[in-house]
Amino acid sequence: MNKHTKNAFLYAIIVAIGSFVFGLDAVLISGGFKFITQEFNLTASQVGLIGSAPGIGVLVALPLTAFSANKFGRKFTLQIIAIFYIVSAVGSAFAPSFLSLFWFRFLGGLAFSSVTLASMYIGEIAPVKQRGKLVSTLQINMGIGFTAAYLINYWILQQMGSDLQWVKDLNLTETGWRWMLGIEIVPAVIWFLLLFLIPKSPAWLIYKGRIDDAKKSLAKVYPKAEVEVQIKQMVHSLESSEGSNSSTRGQLKEIFSSKTRIVLIIALTLAVVQQFTGMNAVMIYAPTMFEQLGLGTDAAFSSTIWIGVIGLVATLISLSLIDKFGRRPLVIGGLVLIIISISSVSYGFKQATYQVTNEAIVKMKDIPNIEKLNAIVGKEFKSDVAFKNSLSEILGVESARDNSAVIFKETANMNAILILLSILTFIAAFNFSIGPIMWVLLSEIFPISNRGVAIPLFALISSTVSALVQYLFPLEMDIFGAATTFIIYAGIVLVGLIILYKYLIETKGLSLEEIQEKLKKS
Repeated sequence: MNKHTKNAFLYAIIVAIGSFVFGLDAVLISGGFKFITQEFNLTASQVGLIGSAPGIGVLVALPLTAFSANKFGRKFTLQIIAIFYIVSAVGSAFAPSFLSLFWFRFLGGLAFSSVTLASMYIGEIAPVKQRGKLVSTLQINMGIGFTAAYLINYWILQQMGSDLQWVKDLNLTETGWRWMLGIEIVPAVIWFLLLFLIPKSPAWLIYKGRIDDAKKSLAKVYPKAEVEVQIKQMVHSLESSEGSNSSTRGQLKEIFSSKTRIVLIIALTLAVVQQFTGMNAVMIYAPTMFEQLGLGTDAAFSSTIWIGVIGLVATLISLSLIDKFGRRPLVIGGLVLIIISISSVSYGFKQATYQVTNEAIVKMKDIPNIEKLNAIVGKEFKSDVAFKNSLSEILGVESARDNSAVIFKETANMNAILILLSILTFIAAFNFSIGPIMWVLLSEIFPISNRGVAIPLFALISSTVSALVQYLFPLEMDIFGAATTFIIYAGIVLVGLIILYKYLIETKGLSLEEIQEKLKKS
């Protein structure tokens, strides 16, 4: 590996640390939901708001990110984002109420645009041959962040039940969820400091007319003999684009012009389908969902670790294949597997039954007023919704909610192995395909002239869908049940698969300028 390639990897890894912090931020909250719900006595709607707060925040952030990325540059904007992560983590750890926690989580959402901006930056500075791999480091670091978060949550959960002196000194039994959220402060600070080491984006410098500075930036990742060629291609791409108008309005006009219709269809489909797989909802609410499988709290938390590990391994496999087999086959094949796996999850929940027995009541004797369940002993419930509603009526909403892990463990009769394996297959398929590759494609299919607006725009659309899915997931589970919720996701992904099969082009091995020419001909 020569000096220029090493530099490209170094800059990509530094920028991608933001995705690691994103992964931590997105998943650490999953370990705290049970305890936050109990401490603040939250309803399903409030739980949905806490879960979706970052998604709502990023809706505000992305338009500002687009403005800042074009006005002040990608590097400076990334540094501002790192500061938001730090403030959000500190505030969330010390939040005194539901409302304050929501707003600090919302502030963290302002930083979630780091993934969008990072894909833009890496796509602009990465050499053509390494671009797919380097942009995919975003998903790798995100996967590492997810895995680390699940491990941290599980470790803290185990310590909360111990009699160690330091656990008592920190009152970890009561403050464990705050430590889960606060641990993010450390990597966020490290990322902020490391961002001072990266160069400014050469594409942004050209966009600003700073050709000499762009040459200096490119010289760090390209041999001297190739710099001039790259500069000429970028300048030509900028000058030949209809929307070279530097205003946001001009760039939006170009994005929605008939000339870029195929790009619009591809980007919009990717942005919507990636989120309607339900991936973020599964990641965030995984412990709660696994408790419904009858695994119990400890087993539910330990099982989530497999989500992180399998997602990370799948992303690494995708990284090794993306520049060999191309983007299109991985996306199409991955979506097929996603549809099969989440349909299997739906089927598994559809076949489940729930029944309270005398033996189960004895095992649940520590639950207050558990003897009230004698009223439904022997009655078989074929719907998780009907069973949960019955529990709430008999035990009360709070008791049924707070003791759900134990109750489901003793009363659920389902093919938990099928559901668990299907969920893990879904995680693998997502991280093998549309998870990382969407960001690669978004960094490739837009010209320099509108990339600063286009990528945040479609990330905004994706984040809007994400916030909607995350907010609705607890409500859907309560109202419709797991089976219906997952089959809805499968149907939406199927529609997306049909569209992408028709329109998605292969971008492997092409320069950004060559991709534009290929899209014009399609």
